[in-house]
Amino acid sequence: MKWSIHQLSKYRQNGMPIDAEVQLDDVMKRNNDIRHISPVHVKGHCTFGASQMTCQFTMTATLTLPCSRTWEDVEYPIEVDTVEIFSWADPEHRGNDDGDIHYIDGEVIDFNPVLEELVLLEVPMQIFKEDTEGKVQGGKNWSYSTDEDEARQKENDEPKVDPRLADLAKYFDQTDE
Repeated sequence: MKWSIHQLSKYRQNGMPIDAEVQLDDVMKRNNDIRHISPVHVKGHCTFGASQMTCQFTMTATLTLPCSRTWEDVEYPIEVDTVEIFSWADPEHRGNDDGDIHYIDGEVIDFNPVLEELVLLEVPMQIFKEDTEGKVQGGKNWSYSTDEDEARQKENDEPKVDPRLADLAKYFDQTDE
């Protein structure tokens, strides 16, 4: 989604409605955990001031991410409501801001980098596929168990003596005469 500033001048009175689908495949290059992203649906409205555009919109998409337990695909829907401000003011008239305004250098407003950042912020640290609790049994030199499994095993097991220290345990069993 790109617009030239000159092209947007015709929407100055009533604003500009947005209802579009955008394919953001570049987001998969920026985060390797994203295996697939559906087309992003953007719906909202933009209003215009002297040298800025304020867009209030809702963005929805579905991400395909790996399950943290099984590494299987998990579909993760996202929905973001946001307000983004784009400004094409002269560099000497730009105030000290905290990063809430996207300054435009040139004559074209590119919406895609902003949408990509919003998608990347929605990726969770971990995601689990439904009904995977206890499915993973283990692999070479590792195993998977829940806290309940560990507690049950501690109850059933007798304390084991390290074979390297078995002779030391016998030493303490001897009585001094």
